[in-house]
Amino acid sequence: MAMTWDNCFSSKRFGIDNASRDTRSDFERDWDRLIFSSPFRRLQNKTQVFPLPEEIFVHNRLTHSLEVASVGRSLGGLVGEKIAGLPEVKANAHAATFYASDLKYVIAAACLAHDMGNPAFGHSGEEAISKYFKKRDTTKEEDLTFKQLFSPEEWKDLITFEGNANALRILTMKQQGRMKGGFRLTYSTLGSIIKYPCAALASLKKGPIHRKKYGYFKIDEEVFLEIATELNMIREDGQAETIVYKRHPFVFLVEAADDICYSIIDFEDAHRLGILSYDEVRDSFLSIISSDPATNMDSVKRVADDLQGDANESIAYLRAKSIGTLIQKATAAFWNNREAILAGTFEKSLADAIPELEAPLEKVASISRQKIYNARKVVELEIAGFRIMSGLVEDFVTAALTPGDQREKEHQKILELLPSQYEFDESGSPYRKVMHILDFISGMTDVYALKLYRKLRGIEM
Repeated sequence: MAMTWDNCFSSKRFGIDNASRDTRSDFERDWDRLIFSSPFRRLQNKTQVFPLPEEIFVHNRLTHSLEVASVGRSLGGLVGEKIAGLPEVKANAHAATFYASDLKYVIAAACLAHDMGNPAFGHSGEEAISKYFKKRDTTKEEDLTFKQLFSPEEWKDLITFEGNANALRILTMKQQGRMKGGFRLTYSTLGSIIKYPCAALASLKKGPIHRKKYGYFKIDEEVFLEIATELNMIREDGQAETIVYKRHPFVFLVEAADDICYSIIDFEDAHRLGILSYDEVRDSFLSIISSDPATNMDSVKRVADDLQGDANESIAYLRAKSIGTLIQKATAAFWNNREAILAGTFEKSLADAIPELEAPLEKVASISRQKIYNARKVVELEIAGFRIMSGLVEDFVTAALTPGDQREKEHQKILELLPSQYEFDESGSPYRKVMHILDFISGMTDVYALKLYRKLRGIEM
């Protein structure tokens, strides 16, 4: 069945047949389930870019996710209103209502969830989790024997741990003592977070946008296929051996909301921390705002200058104007490319589909790479986080994969630290045991990971 605007959404919930009804729409309930969840709350103690304890005003993953959700809600509302006006959608009352009233809730909920699979200490945490397995990806006899414990698909998951795939796992897996279906979100919300709808072995760093990373672990393959089927996602031609689908259209809106926020917000945080000057940030934001010919730039500059007595407030004003401009531009980019997006042939992000913003956004990205992501405190955090996370993985995975009758007392004690929902079946495969360990470690906050690492190393009692 071909994907259309009428059949690419679903209010059905993963893991449940009959949902109860109340005054909220199914898609509003997705938002509420996420907001009140423990994995979402833990984002408040996960690094976004800058170390957490120093500045209460810089963003962590929770505040970032809330802001992305706000932008996503605006994008969903603007795009949904346009799609609702299409003749083929207007002819279907159910579809017209969804786009006019509910798409904004789907995108907002997906934005809330988009970073829930990211481990502690920023993006270095992902690589750190894989370090143990990468170190064992050698031609040594003992490492070859170890590698043979896993299938090629499973091994690829382990040597390239992916936060996007982990988010899908967190939202859908049944933990020990928990309900089937995980969060039991609607298929529409789940489909909206799968940026890379392919298996790990199909991912290509220099490939098309939907294959630059991967979207699900081998252990969750059936879950992914169920979502793809329910939403009528398009399977890529010529991919018989590995699973590859084209992105769901809603993914582009979630991605745009994230792109808008991190590119702009990192600049604001860097200004607060004294990494970037007022003029540097002001000029970059003004170059974005000026891309909209309808904007009265004289008025914008006057307000910014009037607020300069409080430089942070002046930058906050320009940040808000920049985000507003980017929302309008991303909406137009989606609408202008809607047919290619629906057909699965659109091969760039919405941010990259705005020609007039190519130079201003590249300047922002260049300054970010040079001055923000290479700032001393950021690099120090990444190095520390890398060692902490890779050390925890080595401790727990070694204990888990040591046969029960060969475990030393230290191994037994380490495994006793696993919370009950992450305990594994001793008769299960090595891959399933490892995934239970990674479920535990990837969910840790910066603070918890640091404390546990210190205790296991005898640094703290």
